[in-house]
Amino acid sequence: MRKTFLSLLTLTFLLSSCGGFKAKRVSADESDELAMEITDKWVARDTEMVIKDVLKQIEKHKGFQRYLAKRSTSPKLFIAEVQNETSEPYFPIADMNDELLNEFSAAGDFILIDASARERLLKEIQYQNDGMVDPRQVKSIGKQAGADLLIFGAIRMNPKTRDGKTIKEYSVNLRMTEIETGVEVLRTRAKTQKYSEQSSSGW
Repeated sequence: MRKTFLSLLTLTFLLSSCGGFKAKRVSADESDELAMEITDKWVARDTEMVIKDVLKQIEKHKGFQRYLAKRSTSPKLFIAEVQNETSEPYFPIADMNDELLNEFSAAGDFILIDASARERLLKEIQYQNDGMVDPRQVKSIGKQAGADLLIFGAIRMNPKTRDGKTIKEYSVNLRMTEIETGVEVLRTRAKTQKYSEQSSSGW
């Protein structure tokens, strides 16, 4: 009898636990607020906000705007990998690079050179030149566009903890260099901070 009672009690608990789950769609702002209740790690909203900050800095950068004014055409931009130099191995660095490409593309001030596609493009051109494609449609080697500018950077994080309270200071550092001359034409830094506090009973 006791075993039956315990089994029923366990089953009731499991059913009530399963029945308590619910999900709903939320806006980006709501998602950000909810995420802050769950984790102090970097989330998608952080990426969006910091890249928008970077773009605003570029628009207001006097030296870079003078550089653009001297050109008769939009510069061709090659975005090298922005590296994760934080202590967080699962930092979404790929999302950061994608968001950076998306925003530069949307700005319309640059012609983007796709770094990730170069190897695949070369393989396709080699395939076409191996006699597998109609000669009238073969693309020639040596006609790809050369980049004028190279942008690269790093993301760093400096954590400070005391009495169960932690503040993480993230900085996104980008540099843009003219390839032909090696002259740096732009440098930006965007910062964001994330605060968390651990209660005595856990998170």
